[in-house]
Amino acid sequence: MRPFRDLTVWSKSHVLTLGVFRATQRVKRGEFPGLVPQLRRAASSIPSNIAEGCGHAGQREFARFLQMAMASASELEYHLLLAAELGMLPRHAYAELESQVKEVKRMLTSLIQRIRADETDAKP
Repeated sequence: MRPFRDLTVWSKSHVLTLGVFRATQRVKRGEFPGLVPQLRRAASSIPSNIAEGCGHAGQREFARFLQMAMASASELEYHLLLAAELGMLPRHAYAELESQVKEVKRMLTSLIQRIRADETDAKP
């Protein structure tokens, strides 16, 4: 077990999630009824999966949850694009959130690769 709050990727994904929630607060009730909850769910799933992975004992389980966080980040990346193209998100909000999600994905990729390399090095 490791404290998830110590991970920079968790911190950045948490900030991203807050940004998604704030950006979608401006959407009028009833507009884009399925997209707002989906954006929020995908965004909050990223730090949630990282935190859950930190609660598991083994590196393999941790990497599995990081991979789920990556899948949620990819889903969020698409939903942000859709929201921008439908006019739900202003261009500047989209640009900022897209930049953040891409950074989180790069960090997740790096961490997953490091864990897998450590597992390979540990095998006799």
